[in-house]
Amino acid sequence: MLRSRWAGAFWLVALVICGLGGSVARAEDGAAPAATNYNKDLLAVEQRVDGLKEQVFQSKATLQLLKEIVEQGSSAGARVTVWHVNRLGQAFKMQAITYLIDGQARFSKVDNSGALSDSKEFKIHDGSVPPGNHTVSVDFKLRPTGFGVFRYAQDYEVDVRSSYSFDVEVGKQCTVRAIINDRGSGAASFEERAKVDFELKCERISE
Repeated sequence: MLRSRWAGAFWLVALVICGLGGSVARAEDGAAPAATNYNKDLLAVEQRVDGLKEQVFQSKATLQLLKEIVEQGSSAGARVTVWHVNRLGQAFKMQAITYLIDGQARFSKVDNSGALSDSKEFKIHDGSVPPGNHTVSVDFKLRPTGFGVFRYAQDYEVDVRSSYSFDVEVGKQCTVRAIINDRGSGAASFEERAKVDFELKCERISE
């Protein structure tokens, strides 16, 4: 009698364990897709964070480089001054002036009335630069006055462009004068008459 009771208890426990095992298996089967989706989302977030970190790092590096360039130019005492000089005379009226230093616009003005011709000489730029090679570029738009038999020339616009490269040493002040001249009536056309000459003078900055 006792043996039969133990046998019945054994089978009851076995059935309970089997039932629990099935429940656990079903629970694990349902949790597997959820865990997989969670891992995918977590990986995507980590990749986005890594990308943002890289962008921040690159931005900081760029800012640091710009800071070093500015500080180097200032501390080294290298400077550049640029002057605009107009020696065209009465044959042309200047309608537009553009100056660039190292590809960056430093001065630009348009006046179709020709009033720009009244300013014969003025300063374009004066500031610190990193030691080394630099370039001044100019773009002038002119209109011939076209007096007398050349009155037809008033309908033309002459575009004069030129560039000049030079070196600035540490502790030096370099002055560049961009001089636009009228080469005279002997030239074949108004386009050939207007030319730009550059004058450079460098000297040590006084302490």
